[in-house]
Amino acid sequence: MSKVEEFAELRPLLFSIAYRILGSVGEAEDAVQESWLRFEATDTEPRSTKSFLSAVVTRISIDVLRSARVQREEYIGPWFPEPLLVDPYQDPARSAELADSVSTAALLLLERLSPLERAVFVLREVFDFGFPEIASAVGRSEEACRQLVVRARRHMNAGRPRFEADRKEREELAARFFDALREGDVEGLRHLLAADVSMVGDGGGKAPQLARAIMGADKVARLLAAVFPGLARLGLTTEPHAINGQPGAIVRDRDGKVLHTLELDVLDGQIQAIRIVLNPDKLGHVGPVADAWEVSREFREARQSGNRPSGNRPSGNRPSGSR
Repeated sequence: MSKVEEFAELRPLLFSIAYRILGSVGEAEDAVQESWLRFEATDTEPRSTKSFLSAVVTRISIDVLRSARVQREEYIGPWFPEPLLVDPYQDPARSAELADSVSTAALLLLERLSPLERAVFVLREVFDFGFPEIASAVGRSEEACRQLVVRARRHMNAGRPRFEADRKEREELAARFFDALREGDVEGLRHLLAADVSMVGDGGGKAPQLARAIMGADKVARLLAAVFPGLARLGLTTEPHAINGQPGAIVRDRDGKVLHTLELDVLDGQIQAIRIVLNPDKLGHVGPVADAWEVSREFREARQSGNRPSGNRPSGNRPSGSR
């Protein structure tokens, strides 16, 4: 098997490792590409190509994350990982762990770990690498890696997200949610939302977004019922699609461009959280990106001209110099 073929076979795994460490599709793809360049340039044949490339992409991802953390500390508003539509790495024996580990809730928990703890936790707990491989990948002793895993596991277990065990039930609940959303059915929405549900948006200062997190079933239901039917009248569509392994949707403008993604956390037969990514910098891999400021302007004008649904509304003022 040629180097190109070996790399192509392992590429899904490498991307999945990098994405879980970085929380960014673009940065993960760059890390994978850099791994290929280093693999291509090596003259010696590794004993295990999988171990070699996994170690390379892990080290690259740790270095990138150390730089990215500074930028994330200065981020405007809540920071969410870039939405992932499909995890390219599949392992039937670990499908549940893989799906849960890529959820936004899990990735936000991983943000609490140091880059080294995060990498070791991902390799061990998600991909079941042995400690000799992990030690080689991160340049630490096996004992040090065991301690890192214990420390990371303690942090993760303190807030580990739980999801509806039955995927079919979760998807059926999401289908009812999107039906009620399209109809502007406040009562239908309220029935599906947990009493303490939260709805949070990530615009990064580059798109109209909620001025603050919206908390509580009544407030969230009223806001959704006020906004989404109005957006539909402007030609926007809500396309159900798994986001980070959880039920969700891609919202597109009348031209089919991506306005935002929406992800639902479902537990005990109710929606516990709604997370929306509006930052255009995080949506380019999903498809051509809509002008959210223009959509916001049209929505405000439509409300002012006649139908004015009640409820909290997104802040629609474009910051100076934003695009």
